Formats: sequence, C-alpha cells, structure tokens
Amino acid sequence: MRARGAPDAQDVVADENDAGTPSAGQKRSTSYVQSLERGLSVLRCFDAEHPRLTMTEVAKRTGLTRAAARRFLLTLVDLNYVSFDGRTFALRPTVLELGYPYISTLSVPNVAAPFLNDLVARVSASAFLSVLDDGNVFYVSQVPAKRMLAVSLQIGTRVPAYATAMGQVLVAALPAYERRTYLERTHCDAVTPQTPADRRSVAAVLDGVYRDGYAIGDQGFEEGLHAVAVPVTDGHGTVLAALGVATYAGPATPDSLRDEYLQGLLDCSEQISAELGRLNMPTPR
Repeated sequence: MRARGAPDAQDVVADENDAGTPSAGQKRSTSYVQSLERGLSVLRCFDAEHPRLTMTEVAKRTGLTRAAARRFLLTLVDLNYVSFDGRTFALRPTVLELGYPYISTLSVPNVAAPFLNDLVARVSASAFLSVLDDGNVFYVSQVPAKRMLAVSLQIGTRVPAYATAMGQVLVAALPAYERRTYLERTHCDAVTPQTPADRRSVAAVLDGVYRDGYAIGDQGFEEGLHAVAVPVTDGHGTVLAALGVATYAGPATPDSLRDEYLQGLLDCSEQISAELGRLNMPTPR
C-alpha cells in the first residue's frame, strides 16, 4: 500500500510528461533520474524569504505544473519533510537530517572551532568558515560576535561566490583553467550597486585577490555589510576553505577594514592551517 499522496507508476509517467523542464537544454546521462531532481527542487524553493508556500507558488518557483508540484509536496508531507496546514506548505525540522551526515564528516570546521572563537574575541566581529560548492559559497561554521547587529548566517547557507569576499578567495585559489570555466559558466547579477556584475569586473577582482592573498567585501553582497576573507590551507599550500569576518559596523573603507581585521585573520588562518597539516585532514568536499 502506498502512502497517502505518494505518486504511483502512472504519476511518475505523468511527471515526465507534464512536470515542466527545469533543466531544459542540459545533457544528462542515461542514469540521470529527473524525478529526483524535481523533488529536490521542491525542497530548495523554500527559504528565509519564503518559509511557507502554496502549491501554486511552489509550482511557479520550480517550473513544475500544479499537478506535479502537488504529488511531490504530498509525498514530502508523508515522509515528514514538509508540513501542510490546509493551505500552505513549510519545511519540517526533519529536513535537517539530509544535511547532517555531510556536516558531520567535515573535519575542518571541528578543527577550526576554537580558533574561530579566539578570532571573534580578538576582532569583535562575526567569523565564518566556508567552502566552494558548485560556484557558490557554502557556510560550514560560524561564530557570531557578542554584540547588537552581529552578522549571523545559518550553517548550510549558499550564496554566489563572486559577490562575497569568501567566495572570491576560494575562486581565486582555483587552478587557472578552473577559474576561466567558473567565469564562463557564471551569470553575474548585481546583488547590490557595489557587486562586480560582469565577467571582466569579476576577473579583475579575482586577479587582485590572487595577487594580494586576501579579499575585502565592501557591501558587494548586502548593503551595509563589510567583510574581509583569507584562505585556509591543508598546511601544505592547498586551499581547503575560506576564513572571513563580517560586520555592519558603521562607514568603512577597504583600508580601514584591512587595518582592523586582516592581521587577526591571517594569524587565525595560519593556526588552523598548521593544525590541519599536523593532523593531515582531508578536504571538506
């Protein structure tokens, strides 16, 4: 007996015919399961700005038809990943189980944790650790500053790499051909008026970050948000992650941000990298 709302064989066939084409134009292998992609797209359409969505809104945000969206949503309800109040759907805490196995395998955040705490105490700004994931920054650790208006981002948050200091550090550390590929494949939107929003501008920023060894984010991702970031290595030169601090503290210039935060970041990065080298930790990817 199938669960209430779960698709049967006919539903699966119908999904292939009427679910829309969110991946149109992409060549997939013969082993690619498009229904799985569509189900995951339903989970991903919920975010901080859209915590509750109607079936119609889910269909619109995913490119699915209403019928296909309904089948996926009701299946997720039966699996306890999504709740339904009779009108709108929302993610349930159970969905966190999907990310915990990955987070638990990350050795770098565990090693970095005490050093992040020391860094926050030293510079009085929130500290973050992130890795590069498919052209996005993926936040794997954070320690918020103990003050009002401290910057805080949920673990697992993904943001465009080109728009953030941490992302720029990670992309700049890629081999040259991978950097070129990233620039060719990335559509750079202006998140704020300060965002480098075309490939030439992003390439120039990345060249500067590669040359200097650090990145300064001056409101490129969010108005009023300032950040500085440096790479974290495996102790032998290979960049594993980015370490950054972020603050909303008043007017700032690249020079003032560098003077206030860079040395603390470099010292913290050196400590983390040395510890990773000593422990021979694997890359968190």
